[in-house]
Amino acid sequence: MDLLRKYNVPGPRYTSYPTVPHWSGIQPSGKSWSVLIQERQYDSGEEGISLYIHLPFCEKMCTYCGCTTRITVNHEVESPYIELLLKEWEMYLEFLSPRTVIKELHLGGGTPTFFAPGQLKRLIEGISAGLPFAEKAELSFEAHPANTTYEHLLTLYKLGFKRLSLGVQDFNPEVQQHIKRVQSREDVERVVQQARSIGYESINFDLIFGLPAQSLESIRDTMAQTISLRPDRLAYYSYAHVPWLKPAQRLYEDLLPDQALKFELYKLGRELLEEASYAEIGMDHFALVSDSLYQAVSLGKLHRNFMGYTVSDTPMLLGLGVSAISDTWTAFAQNDKSVESYSEGIRKGEFAFIKGHELTKEELYIRNHILQLMCSFETQWLPSESDQFWDEVKIRLEPLEQDGLVEIGALSLKVTNVGKSFVRNIAMALDKHLWDTNRKTQLFSQTV
Repeated sequence: MDLLRKYNVPGPRYTSYPTVPHWSGIQPSGKSWSVLIQERQYDSGEEGISLYIHLPFCEKMCTYCGCTTRITVNHEVESPYIELLLKEWEMYLEFLSPRTVIKELHLGGGTPTFFAPGQLKRLIEGISAGLPFAEKAELSFEAHPANTTYEHLLTLYKLGFKRLSLGVQDFNPEVQQHIKRVQSREDVERVVQQARSIGYESINFDLIFGLPAQSLESIRDTMAQTISLRPDRLAYYSYAHVPWLKPAQRLYEDLLPDQALKFELYKLGRELLEEASYAEIGMDHFALVSDSLYQAVSLGKLHRNFMGYTVSDTPMLLGLGVSAISDTWTAFAQNDKSVESYSEGIRKGEFAFIKGHELTKEELYIRNHILQLMCSFETQWLPSESDQFWDEVKIRLEPLEQDGLVEIGALSLKVTNVGKSFVRNIAMALDKHLWDTNRKTQLFSQTV
């Protein structure tokens, strides 16, 4: 409990470094962006890419959600939006190597299953008409259990999707009502059984701790129901309370578990999952030994990007759609978060970037070490590498070492078992931007 009080401070989740608030904000031009991508493909000698497609539409607003969404019941928005995505893809095809293959594709949102199966088929066939999928490409999509049909599952499976992620969050009806995310146990079980009967190889559940009205009893029940359905992997996220970004979250502030209880919810959930033979993977994730995520850890090939933990480490991730972020490793670019502004740019034949950032040599160096910590809980450096940088980092890590969270060697940093719960705090010690800027303005959710 003393560690929780000390380290439960606002901090990034480190899907990138620098984190978005510390980007330069300079919007890359279409020409400069194409040069960066071509240089990256040439330098890496690897022509496999990852593709993230953001489908922002939802019929109802979930108050816990921090994603970029557009709430509507008008499904006539589907076809025009698919047209925009394919037009944006055509813009990328103009300068990607013709030998490029897609090694990984993820449909996120929003609610991808807001779209009719036929519209999703049109999208994926349009993507693959431009570039082929690699032989063992990983295709996945996020799904709302309450609106995902057998036709959705079958259509996407036939297109090459073998993995889906169900946004369960919590099985407790009272909690579901508070966060406006209602689906029955029957809905979840139906989708799981249908997916397995079709042939899906990996099913993920997203669960959240720290939600309004959650208790140790309710978490125990949610975990029991989860384990009985035996998803291959799952994410157990800390609820991000950001009412300055999502004002609707103020509606239940009095119902949120306090700091001590929230940490107990996390510990209980983790213990129950480990007892059920789920292995902890990186930060927030768990998997059965049969799942590819666990196998990637065993082989030292776990990777982390804007899609979370993945088994594919490609030279670049391209993002299509509203708010989507692209990553060439040396640079980032994010699309406009407004459907209207994104649409206007793409219709003109221009990339709809709202901000970007080209990494310095030092940022690339730090990025690599933070990535190692997030994926393997340890990192190492050479004697010739940046003595001044590590001298400063070690000073910031001294209290964490005294608290048993890390082990600092002459040229190494290792996270202890206790420290795994505080890996975001450990990564923050390496985050030069965080220490060089004024941290009085809260930009991030709590680390635990």
